[in-house]
Amino acid sequence: MSIHTLGFGLWDLGFNHVPALLAMASPAQSGANAWVQFIPILIVIAIFYFVVVMPMKKRQQKVQAFLKELKAGDKVITSGGIYGSLVKVNEQSVQLQVANNVRIEVSKAAIIGYQGQEPVVTEGNQS
Repeated sequence: MSIHTLGFGLWDLGFNHVPALLAMASPAQSGANAWVQFIPILIVIAIFYFVVVMPMKKRQQKVQAFLKELKAGDKVITSGGIYGSLVKVNEQSVQLQVANNVRIEVSKAAIIGYQGQEPVVTEGNQS
């Protein structure tokens, strides 16, 4: 049993004049029409940039400025929850005094903020 015998063939639905209709259609204009098609894409890219990329760049600059300003004597907290006072600040690491005569060296990127203040570095924002 074929589909055509059931009455569901394309030609039974009135599509027997489709090739003639397509031949009569005017050719598509490609000049200005092509640019109009890109406008929604450009709008989505602009929204993504202003909603995601710009705030991320600002946060990253804030974190980098914070890490650059660290100096000996600052009371800080690490991403692991260790409270301490900075004794020595190097390019990539800091020496943290956590108790009398107890010093540990941690990565500079592990410092997330000053004690008693809101963290500068938030989850997923460490660089």
